[in-house]
Amino acid sequence: MKAEPNTSTRVTSMHATDPRPHVVIVGGGFAGLTAARTLAKAEVRITLIDRTNHHLFQPLLYQVATAVLNPADITVPIRWMLRDQANATVIMAEVDRIDVPQHTLTLDSGSSTVAWDYLILATGARHAYFGHPEWESNAPGLKSIEDALEMRRRFLLSFEAAERASAEGQREALLTFVIVGGGPTGVELAGMIPEITRKAMKRDFRRIDPASARVVLLEAGPRLLPQFPESLSARAERDLFDLGVEVLTNTAVTSVDDAGVTVASGERIDAHTVFWGAGNQASPLSKQLGAPLDRAGRVVVAPDLSLPGDPHVFAVGDIASVLTPAGTPVPAVAPAANQMGAHAAQAILHDLRGTPRTPFRYFNKGDLATIGRHRAVAAIGSLKLQGNIAWLAWLFIHILYLAGFRNRITVFVQWAYQLLTYQRGVRLITGATTHRLLKTSGERARARADANNDEPPTA
Repeated sequence: MKAEPNTSTRVTSMHATDPRPHVVIVGGGFAGLTAARTLAKAEVRITLIDRTNHHLFQPLLYQVATAVLNPADITVPIRWMLRDQANATVIMAEVDRIDVPQHTLTLDSGSSTVAWDYLILATGARHAYFGHPEWESNAPGLKSIEDALEMRRRFLLSFEAAERASAEGQREALLTFVIVGGGPTGVELAGMIPEITRKAMKRDFRRIDPASARVVLLEAGPRLLPQFPESLSARAERDLFDLGVEVLTNTAVTSVDDAGVTVASGERIDAHTVFWGAGNQASPLSKQLGAPLDRAGRVVVAPDLSLPGDPHVFAVGDIASVLTPAGTPVPAVAPAANQMGAHAAQAILHDLRGTPRTPFRYFNKGDLATIGRHRAVAAIGSLKLQGNIAWLAWLFIHILYLAGFRNRITVFVQWAYQLLTYQRGVRLITGATTHRLLKTSGERARARADANNDEPPTA
């Protein structure tokens, strides 16, 4: 039998005779792609590694989760985006190990290795459960396409199960949606759900009224959208109240299970569906760099975004802990990631030219959050926008920043369709069946009835 080629040797020696410095970028998100494009004309060879084959426009993930957009509407193949960049190679692989002293990466359980002259780590972050990772199975977060599809599945399936439920308590729990976290993700999810239940689903069911769905938004801090001015936070809370959303601030979650959540006051909220939008935790690869980390696992980088002690390694995007001139953390948003990716690439260009590097300075392009139809808040410099004008600004900016002309047109058409008809074009359920969901809900109701020595309802 013919032996398989040595993948490790093939990858590391692919350009063995190429004298150009090898820049390896891990992560095809905003920071990684911006870094690669900034080096498009540089005398370097670039290898971009990502465990998926696509670049994701994360700011619109919640619209996939709420059945407005298809996954393909907010994703673009990484290879397509770099197809005209001759000095860039794309590898779809999982990075298992980073050996900083040896300047090598190990991929796909040791099947191959890649050596670098410069490393830009841009692997992003996942949602944080504050020491309770077991909550994730009952309260999924929203960082990937898979997360969004799981949210959409659970959301739509709740109505299907409620239509079949025979007990009032069952229906109420199935039609209660708890969202943990009052940042942009939580606010945008909470604002979108009432629009769907009151308009898109209005005439679709016979035994339940989707408009009766209860939406509860929990925020541990004193106000929603803490990165926004207080006046805009208050406006967002009023908008949500007008939509029927129950907003509970200064309300920390102390437990999450398959039947609902418990908050610090001891109050119990029975809910089949819980979504998580509170906090971020950096990619675990940050721990392999041997650098200081902050409480969220982000790398505390040098002023030029390089690793303290190794100027050939950079951490950028959500994996980097960087402060603004005012001493506040740089937010985990797309513009910040773009700026960091570009700055790390510029630092490499400075090295190639023999010129000194410059420190990173974050430029805040503004903060925006939408709260359903014709409702949004925006803080752009000293300018504060709210209501319809902020909503239009939000639409324009998100269309502008989407990658790919096809995606811009598709998203525009989907939004126009939804605006005119209130309908959702992607109400597709995959995965677990309604029968399984209803059975689980029935088991919960029987357990509560047994605990109260009551007659259990029949499903």
